[in-house]
Amino acid sequence: MSYQKLEQIEGEALKHFQQAQNSKELYDQKVRFLGKSGSLTEVMKEMGHLSKEEKPFFGKKVNETKQKLEQAYVDAEEKLKRREIEDRMHQEELDMTLPATHAPAGGPHPVYSVMEEIFTIMSRLGYSLRTGPLVERDYYNFEALNIPQNHPARDMQDTFFIDESHVLRTHTSPIQIHSLESEAPPLRIIGTGSVFRCDSDISHLPHFHQIEGMCVDRKVSMADLKGTITFFVSEFFGPGLKTRFRPSFFPFTEPSAEVDCQCPLCKGKGCSLCKQSGWIEIGGAGLINPKVFEFAKINYPDWQGFAFGFGLERMAIIKYGIEDIRLLPENDIRFLRQMSL
Repeated sequence: MSYQKLEQIEGEALKHFQQAQNSKELYDQKVRFLGKSGSLTEVMKEMGHLSKEEKPFFGKKVNETKQKLEQAYVDAEEKLKRREIEDRMHQEELDMTLPATHAPAGGPHPVYSVMEEIFTIMSRLGYSLRTGPLVERDYYNFEALNIPQNHPARDMQDTFFIDESHVLRTHTSPIQIHSLESEAPPLRIIGTGSVFRCDSDISHLPHFHQIEGMCVDRKVSMADLKGTITFFVSEFFGPGLKTRFRPSFFPFTEPSAEVDCQCPLCKGKGCSLCKQSGWIEIGGAGLINPKVFEFAKINYPDWQGFAFGFGLERMAIIKYGIEDIRLLPENDIRFLRQMSL
């Protein structure tokens, strides 16, 4: 009797699987025959009335039937899915006369544009590009640049510390140390990338970009540094702008200077961009401190050098007359479109 029920269930299940008109009907039939309370489960309960000799044969037959029905369900499901896709393709139409969706175009980001322009100018002087890691060892970010343990720059109010020996780099100057350690002088390199400091207001960002140059050769003087920066300013901001150097202090250069140029907007007459002074600070520079050469195991004074650095956001603000530095990381399409005009 149980064998007859099994054959009957198999025939009915196969028939209903084939006749199902959609996925829901097919699934309902699967539950009806193969579910926990389905017909096949009910037949299996009758195994208790069979003899020991019959049970193995009946159990094998049940498993074969179950496998056959499960495969039949899968085949029917795939067939239904193909038919549903074909029906949709016949019912749905694409109107090729409708206007396309308009995707507004922006333009190159001002920081990227400034970076590319500086690369182009400095490459004409023989400088080549270098990059470095954003997470730096304390040694490369501070110690090798002659910034001792008690220096204010190591204060947690100014620096993002990852752990005791790693920081988010606060400047791109570690690129100089990596290059001095891995390459033999003479060197002319440009390093650039993201830097991070605990600072955020109308004129500062916690994440910004720097670019800096380093020249190492047998005889290098402040005259070489001034000539390089003067050439760069005239090429970047336009001819006729004067530059000036004001004495300053940086641990990794000696002597050190702040670099100013005449305001490109008012040509030194005074305006809101330069705060009526006619001059704008663009960066820092100086001759490389002998201590830095000592850390990098470069013989001084056999080899000498100078270094200079600019903030790319600051250069973009000056070049394009941007009033608020916070516009730069927002990527507002309207702002970027103005910059590309």
